[in-house]
Amino acid sequence: MKTYIALLRGINVSGHKRIKMSDLKILFENCGFNDVTTYIQSGNLVFSSAVTKKKEIKSIIEKAIQSTFSFDVSTLILESQELETIKNNNIFLNKHPLALKSIYFTFFDEKPNQELVNELNQLHQETEFFSIAENVIHCFYPNGYGNSKWNNVFFEKKLKVNCTTRNYNTVNKLIEVANKKKY
Repeated sequence: MKTYIALLRGINVSGHKRIKMSDLKILFENCGFNDVTTYIQSGNLVFSSAVTKKKEIKSIIEKAIQSTFSFDVSTLILESQELETIKNNNIFLNKHPLALKSIYFTFFDEKPNQELVNELNQLHQETEFFSIAENVIHCFYPNGYGNSKWNNVFFEKKLKVNCTTRNYNTVNKLIEVANKKKY
């Protein structure tokens, strides 16, 4: 069995797509996943699975959510080591090690078109900064995510992919939980 992290996009935000974490945990267990742990209300789960194809895991989860709650939720699946590598490769960790609350990760569910990435990289970065990697955008928002003009919706529109964003503390905690589950 491998340990995975599921990041659900847009649940329990401003009263939309409400799912109790206890119900989500049961849903994952009913899907055949083991050792399921939820973290905060924004749709973060760590679990183990005998299924090893991330696309298959994603499909199982999205279909179960649609069937159970009657709405669609875009889901991103990462292996625990993959998330740790993404965190460690964030260029803003070295540049701003004391400003962890300003560091964010915007994850893609698929690799965006390179031409769109190139266009986005042309934006003038003055007070907020981002760096696009293969499957994530490393972001630095010194005035907070809520005040950023470059948010999740902005990146989705520009790159034409589904995205979900997590702050440094959430990513770090998910890695910590996943590391406790390693077999």
